[in-house]
Amino acid sequence: MSAVRQILVVGPSWVGDMVMAQSLFMTLKAAGPCEIDVLAPTWSLPMLARMPEVRRGIAMPLGHGAVELGVRWRIGRELARSRYDQAIVLPNSLKSALIPFFAGIPLRTGFRGEMRFGLLNDLRPLDKKALPLTVQRFLALSRPPGRPLPDPIPRPRLVADADNQTRLCAKLGLAMDRPVIAFMPGAEYGPSKQWPLPYYAALGRELVAQGHRVWVLGSGKDVPAGEAIAAEAGDGVVNLCGRTELGDAVDLLALAQAAVTNDSGLMHVAAAVDRPLVAIYGSSTPDHTPPLAERVAIRYLRLDCSPCFERVCPLGHTRCLHEITPASVLTALNTLGIGAQAATVDGSS
Repeated sequence: MSAVRQILVVGPSWVGDMVMAQSLFMTLKAAGPCEIDVLAPTWSLPMLARMPEVRRGIAMPLGHGAVELGVRWRIGRELARSRYDQAIVLPNSLKSALIPFFAGIPLRTGFRGEMRFGLLNDLRPLDKKALPLTVQRFLALSRPPGRPLPDPIPRPRLVADADNQTRLCAKLGLAMDRPVIAFMPGAEYGPSKQWPLPYYAALGRELVAQGHRVWVLGSGKDVPAGEAIAAEAGDGVVNLCGRTELGDAVDLLALAQAAVTNDSGLMHVAAAVDRPLVAIYGSSTPDHTPPLAERVAIRYLRLDCSPCFERVCPLGHTRCLHEITPASVLTALNTLGIGAQAATVDGSS
């Protein structure tokens, strides 16, 4: 093994998990000299480029769920030339462990997952009670079994691209004459994690009246949501959904004064660029995937039926989200030093 360890991390498939993986990269760097490459979905490469701890992101050409043994074997043999000392496999699927095995990496670390005996030779049991947070599970794979996790846990810190910020503002016609509040109304998981759009619109109207601008950020799937919020909220709210790539969203969020967001990948991005944020939880819980930042206000009702982790409310009422009012979210913004009088906000359309 060389003095500078060569480490391949097989990265996760979700935006939020990839952000939290930066805590792992920080921990590995703090433990001793190492170079870290990350095998990850193509969409994540711009975000990995904003993590100083990562030497390079390596595009994983296969979509989520595809096995393609021949493709994985070829990728593994190509990566064998890099002579990695260790692979850390963050997903728990059997197929995610194939490439490090095909690459002949001598130490292959991961949780037991889908019966990966043989594919991984540093196989760890996962005690979910001892490691309730996703980020804790990632960090545990950086340490010898039984060794305590770093305390405090290092928080992800994405580095925005200043040149890209200037380019985006010019391209998208974004004025910076007023403080910006970013809205992230999407949630890839499903509607049980999405705060009602009329509530976003009501909050947007009030924030604009208080002298803010509002940018609605999201993927192409979120375009209708962004259009609905902008149409109902009026001037001062700009729908940017589908008009930016993930790296662009990182850079634009770094320009915002604060963010209001569902439990989503962009919530973790906002935390990682150190923006004050109000995080709204419905069917999920901050007990497992909280935003890793200091200036965070959580809105979570802890109803008897929560968390259910369902994509659609099984009871048909989604009270966990509908009972979080725009006024309460504005109050949460006030606790972060943003906004004005919550009493004027009304969720009715």
